[in-house]
Amino acid sequence: MTVPQGAAPARCPQCGTELAPALLACPACGRLAHADRLKGLAAQAEAAEAAGDRSTALARWREALELLPSETRQHGVIAEKVAVLGREVDRAPAATDSPRHKRPTWASGIGAVGALGLLVWKFKFVIGLLLTKGKLLIGGLLKAGTLFSMLLSLGVYWRLWGWKLAAGLIATMYVHEMGHVAALRRLGIKADPPMFVPGFGAFVRMRQYPANPRENARVGLAGPLWGLAATLACYGIHLGTGAPAWAAIARVSAWLNLFNLLPVWQLDGGRGFHAMSKMQRWVAAAVLLGVWFVTAEGMVMLLLIAAVWQAWLVAAPAQGDRRAFIEYTLLAIALAAVATIDVPTGLD
Repeated sequence: MTVPQGAAPARCPQCGTELAPALLACPACGRLAHADRLKGLAAQAEAAEAAGDRSTALARWREALELLPSETRQHGVIAEKVAVLGREVDRAPAATDSPRHKRPTWASGIGAVGALGLLVWKFKFVIGLLLTKGKLLIGGLLKAGTLFSMLLSLGVYWRLWGWKLAAGLIATMYVHEMGHVAALRRLGIKADPPMFVPGFGAFVRMRQYPANPRENARVGLAGPLWGLAATLACYGIHLGTGAPAWAAIARVSAWLNLFNLLPVWQLDGGRGFHAMSKMQRWVAAAVLLGVWFVTAEGMVMLLLIAAVWQAWLVAAPAQGDRRAFIEYTLLAIALAAVATIDVPTGLD
């Protein structure tokens, strides 16, 4: 295992045994190779917890896990801390400290109605959420790799479709990827800034991994959720100005986010489906069938085929994640609706 926070000491401070750089414990006496670093991380995590900063605490405990052999008692204790903190972060209001964005009391109930109400509330404030994340969105553009790869993709798409559509699509793809970044930060998971690949879109490479399917679903579906916000913003501008380019951007952005909901491989939809039970998968497939009948959108049929395959042949957890199920189905409905809007001619 390669340790991300630097090599182990050249020799064990306790017995003097020479240590290979990737060792996490001394093979002779069993002393942890990064004992001092672990103490520092534990102190930082506990201080963050005391201050109510669960995301920072999660990040420090996850970092500590990487420095511990998986068979040790300490690894098990910290893994449990990560699981508990992850659930607390998941139950907390959306990532904003503003009182006006806190979860309304009517959405805190238990059951499907409460969960549905919470998601509707999230959609209601999703544009406002992006506005409160302006610092995060701007900060991402200051990363050289993100900016240069974005400009490269912009040049390619500009030549193909003109600058208006190219710039709009790059912007909505960027917002989508920063949704993943925001979810990863909230869960204390390290990741690289977004990178663009002309012709293939963009991606965020994780340097740590979600601890369970629930976390994986949160990270995966955050991209389409933010992407939907950007899509609706573009469509709102079109409705307000009548400019055809904004309608085209909204429709293509909706289609791209819908594609990402395919429940296969490591696509965002696959991450969401991994957290669903068999029954939730079948219900999601039924919803997709209804959406296809209403919209006749071909991409929805692809989602439906993949959803049936997942429900029928792929192992699922006995206890599914309700939030992942609701987010996935409502995202599919909303994105399919926008993907079928009429686009006026005359984009230039």
